[in-house]
Amino acid sequence: MSAGDYTYGSNRFVPHPIYRRLGDRIFATVILLFGVAIIALALGMGLVLYTQGSAPITRDGFFGFLFETRWNPVSGVHGAWPFLLGTLITSTAALGLAFFPAVGVGIFTAEYAPKRIAAFINYLIDLLAAVPSVVIGIWGIFVFAPWMRDTFYMRVYLWAVESAPALLPVLGAPASYNIITATLLLALMITPYTVGLTRDAIRLVPREQRDAAWALGATHWEVMRLGILPYARGGIVAGAMLSLARALGETMVVAMLIGNSNRLPFTLFGPASTMPSVIANEFREAVETMHLASLMAVGFYLFLLTFVVNLAAAYIQRKLHIGGRVL
Repeated sequence: MSAGDYTYGSNRFVPHPIYRRLGDRIFATVILLFGVAIIALALGMGLVLYTQGSAPITRDGFFGFLFETRWNPVSGVHGAWPFLLGTLITSTAALGLAFFPAVGVGIFTAEYAPKRIAAFINYLIDLLAAVPSVVIGIWGIFVFAPWMRDTFYMRVYLWAVESAPALLPVLGAPASYNIITATLLLALMITPYTVGLTRDAIRLVPREQRDAAWALGATHWEVMRLGILPYARGGIVAGAMLSLARALGETMVVAMLIGNSNRLPFTLFGPASTMPSVIANEFREAVETMHLASLMAVGFYLFLLTFVVNLAAAYIQRKLHIGGRVL
Protein backbone atom coordinates (compact mmCIF):
# COMPACT_ATOMS: atom_id res chain seq x y z
CA MET A 1 0.00 0.00 0.00
CA SER A 2 1.52 3.29 -1.08
CA ALA A 3 1.69 6.44 0.96
CA GLY A 4 -1.58 8.28 1.05
CA ASP A 5 -3.72 5.12 0.84
CA TYR A 6 -6.12 4.35 3.69
CA THR A 7 -7.73 1.13 4.88
CA TYR A 8 -11.17 1.10 6.51
CA GLY A 9 -11.91 -2.45 7.69
CA SER A 10 -11.62 -4.67 4.63
CA ASN A 11 -12.00 -1.79 2.18
CA ARG A 12 -9.03 0.03 0.73
CA PHE A 13 -9.49 3.66 -0.14
CA VAL A 14 -7.12 5.22 -2.64
CA PRO A 15 -7.37 9.03 -2.84
CA HIS A 16 -7.62 10.57 -6.25
CA PRO A 17 -4.24 11.72 -7.63
CA ILE A 18 -5.49 15.31 -7.75
CA TYR A 19 -6.28 15.16 -4.05
CA ARG A 20 -2.94 13.59 -3.18
CA ARG A 21 -1.00 16.20 -5.12
CA LEU A 22 -3.06 19.35 -4.73
CA GLY A 23 -5.57 18.61 -1.97
CA ASP A 24 -3.83 20.45 0.86
CA ARG A 25 -2.93 23.34 -1.39
CA ILE A 26 -6.49 23.70 -2.69
CA PHE A 27 -7.91 23.49 0.82
CA ALA A 28 -5.49 26.13 2.12
CA THR A 29 -6.27 28.40 -0.83
CA VAL A 30 -10.03 28.11 -0.31
CA ILE A 31 -9.72 28.87 3.41
CA LEU A 32 -7.48 31.84 2.62
CA LEU A 33 -10.00 33.16 0.11
CA PHE A 34 -12.81 32.86 2.65
CA GLY A 35 -10.75 34.75 5.23
CA VAL A 36 -9.84 37.48 2.76
CA ALA A 37 -13.47 37.73 1.66
CA ILE A 38 -14.62 38.34 5.23
CA ILE A 39 -12.01 41.04 5.73
CA ALA A 40 -12.87 42.63 2.38
CA LEU A 41 -16.58 42.57 3.23
CA ALA A 42 -15.96 44.35 6.54
CA LEU A 43 -13.72 46.96 4.91
CA GLY A 44 -16.26 47.37 2.11
CA MET A 45 -19.00 48.08 4.64
CA GLY A 46 -16.86 50.72 6.30
CA LEU A 47 -15.99 52.27 2.92
CA VAL A 48 -19.63 52.46 1.84
CA LEU A 49 -20.65 54.06 5.15
CA TYR A 50 -17.86 56.62 4.89
CA THR A 51 -18.61 57.39 1.23
CA GLN A 52 -22.31 57.88 1.86
CA GLY A 53 -21.69 59.93 5.02
CA SER A 54 -18.68 61.95 3.89
CA ALA A 55 -20.60 65.21 3.32
CA PRO A 56 -21.11 66.21 6.99
CA ILE A 57 -17.69 64.86 7.95
CA THR A 58 -16.06 66.96 5.23
CA ARG A 59 -18.11 70.03 6.17
CA ASP A 60 -17.52 69.87 9.95
CA GLY A 61 -14.35 67.80 10.15
CA PHE A 62 -13.89 64.30 11.51
CA PHE A 63 -13.89 65.38 15.15
CA GLY A 64 -16.10 68.40 14.57
CA PHE A 65 -19.04 66.25 13.52
CA LEU A 66 -18.26 63.68 16.20
CA PHE A 67 -18.23 66.15 19.10
CA GLU A 68 -20.98 68.50 17.91
CA THR A 69 -23.61 68.47 20.67
CA ARG A 70 -26.61 69.59 18.62
CA TRP A 71 -28.77 67.54 16.29
CA ASN A 72 -31.49 69.49 14.50
CA PRO A 73 -32.20 68.32 10.94
CA VAL A 74 -34.68 71.17 10.41
CA SER A 75 -31.98 73.82 10.86
CA GLY A 76 -29.31 71.70 9.20
CA VAL A 77 -27.23 71.14 12.35
CA HIS A 78 -26.02 67.57 12.80
CA GLY A 79 -23.77 66.31 15.56
CA ALA A 80 -23.04 62.77 16.66
CA TRP A 81 -21.97 63.45 20.25
CA PRO A 82 -25.40 62.95 21.93
CA PHE A 83 -25.75 59.57 20.28
CA LEU A 84 -22.16 58.51 20.90
CA LEU A 85 -22.50 59.50 24.55
CA GLY A 86 -25.80 57.65 24.91
CA THR A 87 -24.30 54.55 23.28
CA LEU A 88 -21.28 54.55 25.58
CA ILE A 89 -23.36 55.13 28.71
CA THR A 90 -25.94 52.44 28.04
CA SER A 91 -23.46 49.83 26.77
CA THR A 92 -20.84 50.20 29.50
CA ALA A 93 -23.47 50.46 32.23
CA ALA A 94 -25.24 47.35 30.92
CA LEU A 95 -21.96 45.44 30.85
CA GLY A 96 -21.14 46.61 34.37
CA LEU A 97 -24.51 45.43 35.63
CA ALA A 98 -24.44 42.08 33.82
CA PHE A 99 -20.79 41.03 34.09
CA PHE A 100 -20.43 39.78 37.66
CA PRO A 101 -23.86 38.10 37.89
CA ALA A 102 -23.23 36.44 34.53
CA VAL A 103 -19.78 35.22 35.55
CA GLY A 104 -21.24 33.94 38.81
CA VAL A 105 -23.93 32.00 36.98
CA GLY A 106 -21.33 30.59 34.59
CA ILE A 107 -19.12 29.44 37.47
CA PHE A 108 -22.07 27.94 39.32
CA THR A 109 -23.38 25.95 36.35
CA ALA A 110 -19.92 24.78 35.28
CA GLU A 111 -18.48 23.72 38.65
CA TYR A 112 -20.90 23.82 41.56
CA ALA A 113 -24.44 22.98 40.44
CA PRO A 114 -25.70 19.40 40.13
CA LYS A 115 -26.02 18.27 36.53
CA ARG A 116 -29.81 18.51 36.38
CA ILE A 117 -29.94 21.97 37.89
CA ALA A 118 -27.07 23.15 35.69
CA ALA A 119 -28.80 21.79 32.59
CA PHE A 120 -32.04 23.56 33.55
CA ILE A 121 -30.26 26.88 34.18
CA ASN A 122 -28.30 26.59 30.93
CA TYR A 123 -31.53 25.91 29.07
CA LEU A 124 -33.12 29.05 30.51
CA ILE A 125 -30.04 31.13 29.66
CA ASP A 126 -29.97 29.84 26.09
CA LEU A 127 -33.70 30.46 25.79
CA LEU A 128 -33.22 34.05 26.95
CA ALA A 129 -30.60 34.56 24.25
CA ALA A 130 -33.04 33.27 21.63
CA VAL A 131 -35.87 35.66 22.53
CA PRO A 132 -36.18 38.34 19.81
CA SER A 133 -35.25 41.81 20.96
CA VAL A 134 -38.56 43.23 19.78
CA VAL A 135 -40.40 40.85 22.11
CA ILE A 136 -38.29 42.03 25.04
CA GLY A 137 -39.00 45.58 23.95
CA ILE A 138 -42.77 45.03 23.92
CA TRP A 139 -42.59 43.46 27.38
CA GLY A 140 -40.55 46.42 28.52
CA ILE A 141 -43.08 48.92 27.18
CA PHE A 142 -46.18 47.36 28.69
CA VAL A 143 -44.84 45.75 31.86
CA PHE A 144 -41.34 46.70 32.94
CA ALA A 145 -41.28 50.44 32.20
CA PRO A 146 -44.60 51.28 33.96
CA TRP A 147 -43.61 49.15 36.94
CA MET A 148 -40.23 50.88 37.25
CA ARG A 149 -41.86 54.30 36.94
CA ASP A 150 -44.43 53.69 39.66
CA THR A 151 -42.30 51.71 42.12
CA PHE A 152 -38.89 53.32 41.69
CA TYR A 153 -38.62 56.48 39.61
CA MET A 154 -41.49 58.40 41.18
CA ARG A 155 -40.56 57.45 44.73
CA VAL A 156 -36.93 58.44 44.29
CA TYR A 157 -37.94 61.67 42.56
CA LEU A 158 -40.41 62.66 45.30
CA TRP A 159 -37.84 61.85 47.96
CA ALA A 160 -35.28 64.04 46.17
CA VAL A 161 -37.81 66.91 45.96
CA GLU A 162 -38.28 66.87 49.72
CA SER A 163 -34.87 65.76 51.02
CA ALA A 164 -32.19 66.26 48.34
CA PRO A 165 -33.07 69.00 45.82
CA ALA A 166 -29.48 69.05 44.61
CA LEU A 167 -30.07 65.65 42.97
CA LEU A 168 -32.95 66.86 40.79
CA PRO A 169 -30.77 68.06 37.87
CA VAL A 170 -29.11 64.64 37.83
CA LEU A 171 -32.31 62.63 38.18
CA GLY A 172 -34.53 64.67 35.89
CA ALA A 173 -38.29 64.38 35.58
CA PRO A 174 -39.30 60.71 35.79
CA ALA A 175 -40.41 59.21 32.48
CA SER A 176 -41.37 55.65 31.66
CA TYR A 177 -38.90 55.47 28.80
CA ASN A 178 -35.48 56.62 29.88
CA ILE A 179 -31.83 55.71 29.96
CA ILE A 180 -32.11 53.49 33.06
CA THR A 181 -34.96 51.41 31.64
CA ALA A 182 -33.08 50.84 28.39
CA THR A 183 -29.87 49.99 30.24
CA LEU A 184 -31.50 47.44 32.52
CA LEU A 185 -33.11 45.56 29.65
CA LEU A 186 -29.90 45.82 27.66
CA ALA A 187 -28.07 44.19 30.57
CA LEU A 188 -30.67 41.42 30.56
CA MET A 189 -30.12 40.82 26.86
CA ILE A 190 -26.32 40.58 26.97
CA THR A 191 -26.16 38.35 30.05
CA PRO A 192 -26.51 35.04 28.14
CA TYR A 193 -23.43 35.75 26.03
CA THR A 194 -21.18 36.26 29.03
CA VAL A 195 -22.70 33.27 30.83
CA GLY A 196 -22.24 30.97 27.86
CA LEU A 197 -18.63 31.87 27.13
CA THR A 198 -17.72 31.84 30.83
CA ARG A 199 -19.20 28.37 31.17
CA ASP A 200 -17.42 27.08 28.07
CA ALA A 201 -14.10 28.64 29.07
CA ILE A 202 -14.23 26.97 32.50
CA ARG A 203 -15.11 23.60 31.00
CA LEU A 204 -12.14 23.80 28.63
CA VAL A 205 -9.63 24.07 31.49
CA PRO A 206 -7.67 20.79 31.62
CA ARG A 207 -8.73 18.33 34.28
CA GLU A 208 -5.13 18.17 35.50
CA GLN A 209 -5.44 21.73 36.81
CA ARG A 210 -8.23 20.72 39.12
CA ASP A 211 -6.56 17.47 40.20
CA ALA A 212 -3.31 19.25 41.04
CA ALA A 213 -5.09 21.81 43.19
CA TRP A 214 -7.11 19.12 44.96
CA ALA A 215 -3.94 17.16 45.61
CA LEU A 216 -2.42 20.16 47.37
CA GLY A 217 -5.38 20.29 49.76
CA ALA A 218 -7.12 23.31 48.21
CA THR A 219 -10.73 24.04 48.96
CA HIS A 220 -13.34 24.16 46.21
CA TRP A 221 -13.08 27.95 45.94
CA GLU A 222 -9.27 27.82 45.97
CA VAL A 223 -9.39 25.31 43.13
CA MET A 224 -11.58 27.74 41.22
CA ARG A 225 -9.54 30.83 42.07
CA LEU A 226 -6.05 29.38 41.64
CA GLY A 227 -6.45 26.50 39.23
CA ILE A 228 -9.33 27.37 36.91
CA LEU A 229 -9.96 31.10 36.63
CA PRO A 230 -6.40 32.02 35.61
CA TYR A 231 -6.71 29.67 32.64
CA ALA A 232 -10.29 30.62 31.80
CA ARG A 233 -9.94 34.40 32.14
CA GLY A 234 -9.23 34.85 28.42
CA GLY A 235 -12.54 33.24 27.50
CA ILE A 236 -14.35 35.17 30.21
CA VAL A 237 -13.00 38.47 28.92
CA ALA A 238 -13.91 37.42 25.38
CA GLY A 239 -17.47 36.82 26.56
CA ALA A 240 -17.59 40.24 28.21
CA MET A 241 -16.29 41.98 25.11
CA LEU A 242 -18.75 40.07 22.93
CA SER A 243 -21.51 41.26 25.24
CA LEU A 244 -20.23 44.83 24.95
CA ALA A 245 -20.23 44.61 21.16
CA ARG A 246 -23.76 43.22 21.31
CA ALA A 247 -24.84 46.12 23.50
CA LEU A 248 -23.23 48.71 21.22
CA GLY A 249 -25.18 47.50 18.23
CA GLU A 250 -28.52 46.74 19.88
CA THR A 251 -31.29 48.68 18.18
CA MET A 252 -34.86 47.61 18.88
CA VAL A 253 -34.93 47.44 22.67
CA VAL A 254 -33.04 50.70 23.02
CA ALA A 255 -35.11 52.49 20.38
CA MET A 256 -38.34 51.35 22.05
CA LEU A 257 -37.39 52.18 25.64
CA ILE A 258 -34.78 54.95 25.79
CA GLY A 259 -37.16 57.79 24.90
CA ASN A 260 -35.16 58.98 21.85
CA SER A 261 -34.12 62.46 22.92
CA ASN A 262 -31.10 64.09 21.31
CA ARG A 263 -30.81 66.97 23.76
CA LEU A 264 -27.98 67.18 26.25
CA PRO A 265 -27.47 66.85 29.15
CA PHE A 266 -29.01 63.46 29.72
CA THR A 267 -30.57 62.68 33.09
CA LEU A 268 -31.03 59.34 34.84
CA PHE A 269 -34.83 59.39 34.68
CA GLY A 270 -35.03 61.29 31.40
CA PRO A 271 -34.95 60.18 27.78
CA ALA A 272 -31.77 59.78 25.75
CA SER A 273 -30.69 58.31 22.44
CA THR A 274 -28.02 56.07 20.95
CA MET A 275 -26.38 55.70 17.56
CA PRO A 276 -28.39 52.63 16.47
CA SER A 277 -31.66 54.08 17.78
CA VAL A 278 -31.35 57.40 15.92
CA ILE A 279 -30.58 55.57 12.69
CA ALA A 280 -33.60 53.28 13.14
CA ASN A 281 -35.94 56.13 14.08
CA GLU A 282 -34.96 58.73 11.50
CA PHE A 283 -33.70 56.81 8.49
CA ARG A 284 -37.09 56.51 6.78
CA GLU A 285 -37.86 60.18 7.46
CA ALA A 286 -34.53 61.45 6.11
CA VAL A 287 -35.60 63.11 2.87
CA GLU A 288 -32.90 65.77 2.76
CA THR A 289 -29.49 64.82 1.45
CA MET A 290 -27.55 66.18 4.41
CA HIS A 291 -29.85 64.50 6.92
CA LEU A 292 -29.43 61.12 5.24
CA ALA A 293 -25.67 61.62 4.92
CA SER A 294 -25.46 62.52 8.61
CA LEU A 295 -27.22 59.29 9.57
CA MET A 296 -24.79 57.34 7.39
CA ALA A 297 -21.94 59.18 9.10
CA VAL A 298 -23.32 58.14 12.50
CA GLY A 299 -23.34 54.57 11.20
CA PHE A 300 -19.72 54.97 10.14
CA TYR A 301 -18.71 56.10 13.61
CA LEU A 302 -20.61 53.17 15.09
CA PHE A 303 -18.71 50.88 12.74
CA LEU A 304 -15.41 52.35 13.93
CA LEU A 305 -16.47 52.00 17.57
CA THR A 306 -17.32 48.31 17.22
CA PHE A 307 -14.11 47.75 15.26
CA VAL A 308 -12.04 49.26 18.06
CA VAL A 309 -13.90 47.19 20.65
CA ASN A 310 -13.19 43.99 18.73
CA LEU A 311 -9.51 44.87 18.39
CA ALA A 312 -9.33 45.62 22.10
CA ALA A 313 -11.04 42.32 22.85
CA ALA A 314 -8.53 40.38 20.76
CA TYR A 315 -5.61 42.17 22.42
CA ILE A 316 -6.89 41.65 25.96
CA GLN A 317 -7.71 38.02 25.31
CA ARG A 318 -4.23 37.29 23.99
CA LYS A 319 -2.62 39.19 26.82
CA LEU A 320 -4.57 37.27 29.45
CA HIS A 321 -3.97 33.91 27.80
CA ILE A 322 -1.52 31.91 29.87
CA GLY A 323 1.44 30.76 27.85
CA GLY A 324 0.88 33.22 25.02
CA ARG A 325 2.38 36.58 24.25
CA VAL A 326 1.14 39.78 22.69
CA LEU A 327 2.59 40.63 19.30
